[in-house]
This record gives sequence, structure tokens and C-alpha cells, in this order.
Amino acid sequence: MLVLLPPSEGKAGGGRGTPLKEEALAMPGLRNARTAVLDELIDLCLGDEDKARDVLGLSEGLRGEIAKNAELRTAGTRPAGEIYTGVLYDALDLATLDPAAKRRAAKALLVFSGLWGAVRITDRIPSYRCSMGVKLPGLGALGAYWRGVMDPVMTEAAGTGLVLDLRSSAYAAAWKPKGEVAGRTATVRVLHSQIVDGVEKRSVVSHFNKATKGRLVRDLLLSGAAPADPARLVEALRDLGYVVECTTPAKPGKAWALDVVVEQIH
Repeated sequence: MLVLLPPSEGKAGGGRGTPLKEEALAMPGLRNARTAVLDELIDLCLGDEDKARDVLGLSEGLRGEIAKNAELRTAGTRPAGEIYTGVLYDALDLATLDPAAKRRAAKALLVFSGLWGAVRITDRIPSYRCSMGVKLPGLGALGAYWRGVMDPVMTEAAGTGLVLDLRSSAYAAAWKPKGEVAGRTATVRVLHSQIVDGVEKRSVVSHFNKATKGRLVRDLLLSGAAPADPARLVEALRDLGYVVECTTPAKPGKAWALDVVVEQIH
């Protein structure tokens, strides 16, 4: 099972670990592309601050992120699973997983990134600020840039098993599973179910969508479930107590769309 996650906008500090070693990051097929983005991001942030803030879409209060980006090659690093914070990662709570679940997480979880393309949670990276929606002056829109190099690397990473795609739309744009890989890919939407005047009303949630996805991944890791395809994933999630609805794709080579229905959001 390969689980695709979005990063978080906010990130923990890089700490005092050793500086970035690009050659040590997983999926070496992305190395040249990573270096190109890293070089341009650093150059941008070493130059005019106002231009960098505009390109990166930062508020005045986040101006300090520019100086942080300028030092990415010398800054301390931490495992990506410690760098990424926010609602999904709080719910996933990697630090409190038992040893077996941590080993499963190291193999299964892949975090998409505007700067790195994608990293394993064990990859040591510095704290940074560069979303997939950024359009760098030289490389252009990062979603399109990564889409041009990601397919062979991700197809290899997907192997022959299930791909559970929990990315937000901006990060999903960087790689779209195709053909046989798409046929064993499942996406998840979280719906909040409420009874209003005796009638069930369902709505898509945003903030709590992330929390539910984090808990869902955590529960799968703790259970040791290893569903080989989307149909078995549905069974595994129902066994874990989730209310899951899905429609089998009408055509081969299409991803499965799963709805996880929750009555309480927290």
C-alpha cells in the first residue's frame, strides 16, 4: 500500500540536524528536478524580498520565511514526518505509533511537495516554504513542472499494490495515476451527515476532512491492514468502524472514489 499525502503549509523548525543531503532522499529519479527547484527558490529568496514574498504568496507576517528559504542548503534537517505539522499530521500523530506501525508508515507514506516533488517521512529535510501553487520565474508553475517528471518515478513507487490518494487538488495536479495504476487507486472524500428536520443532509468538510484522513491512515497503520486493492480497502475501513460508500468505476483504468461519512466532526 502506498499512501499519498499533502504537506502542511506550516512546518516545524528544521532543528539542529545535519544539513540537507539531496543524494540521500528517496526516489533518486527526482534528484535533478529537486535541485533545479531548490536552486531557483534559494536564488529568489536571496534577492528582492518583496518579489520573493509576492511569488511565494506570503503575507507580511510570514516575511521571515524568505530568509529561511535562503538558507536551505545549510539549515538543520529533521525527518519529514517531524517537519510537517497541521491538522492531518496532528491526527496521524506519527510519534505515538507503536514500532510496527512506524515501520509500516516509513514504507507506505509519501508526502507531495512543491519543493521536493515527493518525499518519504523518513527523508531528512529542512523546514521550508514553497507550495505547489507557486509559479517560479524560471521554472514556471510547480504543479506543471513536477507533472513533467513525476510519472515514471511514481509508477515505480506505486509497485503492484493499492494507492490511497489523500492529496488535495493542488498536489494531485503534480501526478495523476494512469491506466493500470489508476485502476488500483482510491481517492477519499469526507462527508458530514446531519439530520435536519428529519432529513439527512450531507456536506463536504474541509478542516475536519484533514483530521478524518489523518485518523483513517493512523488506524490502518495500527491495525496492520494491508489491502491489496480498493475493494479490500473498503472492507478494511469498514472493519475499523468507518462508514464507507463507493461506486465501482464504470471503466477500467479509473480510480475508485470513496466517501467516508461521519456524523461527528472533531
